[in-house]
Amino acid sequence: MRALRSRTPLAVSALLVLVPLLVAVFGPLVDVTAKAGLPYEGTGLLGTDGLGRDVFGLLLVGGRTALGMALGAVLIAYVLGGLIGLVAASTRHRWVDELLIRPLDVLLPLPSLLVISVVAVGWRASPLAITLAVAAVNVPTVARLVRAAALDAASGPVVEALRMQRESWAGIHFGYVGRAVLGPVAADIGTRITLAVFLVASVNFLGLGLSPTAPDWAVSVSRNREGFLLQPWAVLAPALLLVSFTLGFNLLADRLVHRTRSLAKATR
Repeated sequence: MRALRSRTPLAVSALLVLVPLLVAVFGPLVDVTAKAGLPYEGTGLLGTDGLGRDVFGLLLVGGRTALGMALGAVLIAYVLGGLIGLVAASTRHRWVDELLIRPLDVLLPLPSLLVISVVAVGWRASPLAITLAVAAVNVPTVARLVRAAALDAASGPVVEALRMQRESWAGIHFGYVGRAVLGPVAADIGTRITLAVFLVASVNFLGLGLSPTAPDWAVSVSRNREGFLLQPWAVLAPALLLVSFTLGFNLLADRLVHRTRSLAKATR
């Protein structure tokens, strides 16, 4: 990844992320026909899929679930896991630390895809259920990451001095201790979002998540893969958008980590 990062201009990495992200955000506002789920009359820019729907129109609306569920799951995981990790690192009572972290250790060995698949089958075609399931399997690792990163800062003399000055808990831990966590979080976020996109796409590709007629990019790849030789764009276009987002985000996150480490070394 380092070699690829050094050879890839920043603008290219940003473009790889922005194209699928902009399609996911603004696509539903562009194509009213695809948004309504109506068959497209004509061949369109990329032809039609097996159900006669415009492939380009499906791309415009499919990113809302493909990326929206993954990004929402990561946000929820960091909010819940980050709060648990900060509280566990800052507590002066060992039993509180054990009470917060040990139950999460039970969830760590569980296969993520299996857990999400069970939830997706139980709440069929529910984007919210899939999002919460992906968030739940990421909360334990996020909590342990934040706890490990915040432990030294939370138990250091600076925090004791701030407590003596009657600083609030939120001010101390979201301010001073939070800055100590930013580096590890930046290093983790690229992998975390890529994993979330993979999990969401895998469940939908396997037919365990959203409806088989949903315009989701992963569902489109799954539904049209048998006709790949007849209409390759129905598979390649949504697959390329997924790959573009995950690859570009990883490159940008890797650059951010590299820059953060360089600034840390320069300030020492």
